[in-house]
Amino acid sequence: MFDGTQKRIVSLWFPRLASDRVLGPHPTDGPLVLTLSQNNANRIYCLNVAAQSRGLYRGMPFSDARAFCPDLSSRPAAPQADMQFLTVLRRWATRWCPWVGFEGRDGLVLDITGSAHLFGDEEAMIATMRARLARAGLSVQIGSGNTRGAAWARAHYGEGAVLEKLPVDALRLEANTVTALQRMGLRSIGQLADSPRAPLARRFGPTVLLRLDQALGAQPEQICPEAEPPHYAVRMTLPEPIGLAGDVMAGTERLLERLCDKLKDHQAGARVLCLTLRRVDGDAQDVELRLARPLRDPARILPLFQRGVAEVDAGFGIDQMRLQAVQTEPLPAEQVTHGRVRDPGRLDDLITRIGTRIGLENVQRFLPADSHIPERSFTIAPAAFSKPERGWACLRPRPILLFAPEPIAATGLRPPRYFRWRRMALSTGRATGPERIAPEWWLIDDAWQSGIRDYWRVETLQGRRLWMFYTPQNPSWFVQGVFA
Repeated sequence: MFDGTQKRIVSLWFPRLASDRVLGPHPTDGPLVLTLSQNNANRIYCLNVAAQSRGLYRGMPFSDARAFCPDLSSRPAAPQADMQFLTVLRRWATRWCPWVGFEGRDGLVLDITGSAHLFGDEEAMIATMRARLARAGLSVQIGSGNTRGAAWARAHYGEGAVLEKLPVDALRLEANTVTALQRMGLRSIGQLADSPRAPLARRFGPTVLLRLDQALGAQPEQICPEAEPPHYAVRMTLPEPIGLAGDVMAGTERLLERLCDKLKDHQAGARVLCLTLRRVDGDAQDVELRLARPLRDPARILPLFQRGVAEVDAGFGIDQMRLQAVQTEPLPAEQVTHGRVRDPGRLDDLITRIGTRIGLENVQRFLPADSHIPERSFTIAPAAFSKPERGWACLRPRPILLFAPEPIAATGLRPPRYFRWRRMALSTGRATGPERIAPEWWLIDDAWQSGIRDYWRVETLQGRRLWMFYTPQNPSWFVQGVFA
């Protein structure tokens, strides 16, 4: 039998976590709601005290809320940012005890067994928690008990209340189960505990009795603390200051070996590295290296630091070096075989070298796009943050060089026998076509508002291979591309 009295659990519930996070840097006294699209409707996700006092509530349609409260302010909700904020609060809560876990998306649970006396007693600890959170502008309800279920129930339905007098909602049951229990006349935890267990198990399954036993301490419920994320940073303190670029590179090599070993242990690779060099006068300089692909090979990363290290002003000397992987990505181990004839990372290393000079965003590549319009059949993306694709899916070949349509003086439905283009007199040798391309009616494009185009591949006797088109609705000829 599990003895629940051996433990002391504290539950922190932040009923307005999202709105408190938003209002922290920008406080306001007026009503504010955060909205989120749910079930094809924009509904209230979280609200502050002023909005709640106007009769608004969570899940209310935003259009109805505006009708009730004309001066209502709104902002879009960001559940991911709220979870990151809760993660910060979890790290803060480890000052009270080492065992801290998440309780849903708006709460924390702390196992303070054996640590409350460090802050005086349990009441003093909870009072200090409440004061610090209030000073930070966070609304919190705190419950404590011998079990996790009891602490959660008091945090949500009455701090310091007797557990048996709380409603059955406090057992963390689903809404339909709570409704069914209330219809049976079981409205409190005490009434549920005094009821025969067999009929409850047959009707509701094991969940109701499990939650009841967990709250009363008859069944254990563990708290799983979140593991701290790995910190990819290494440091070196030098006995004597250094100032030569070669010495800095030698120290960087030693730091890289240690950092890459840590990355390898976690199957990760660095995308952004920051080398911090602290001088003896207290000033520090950073050398940032952004990689085109995640890496953890010291031999490939070290030469990329040379340009940045050469520009460092060492002053009277550097006495401390710190290397940190600011941004990392998963990099699982790869199977190496004898059939591998080339290194696919050589192109990425070249992109990184060029990117250190002109910026990684300025090294770009063409990617295919899902459109039959020539001007929209590709997109341009930074090569370091995109992957090459196999190619364009088209039934007919496209020119290697594409430019804005250039008109030529010609008439007729077929390509002209003689015409002038870019001050050159050309004569048609062979023409292949037409390929009719219609505009995409769902997109607005001024260049294609004139209607359809009939494209031709024209090989001239002078050696030019042109991509030309004819517009039937406004009889005209244009040149738009050149084949290789």
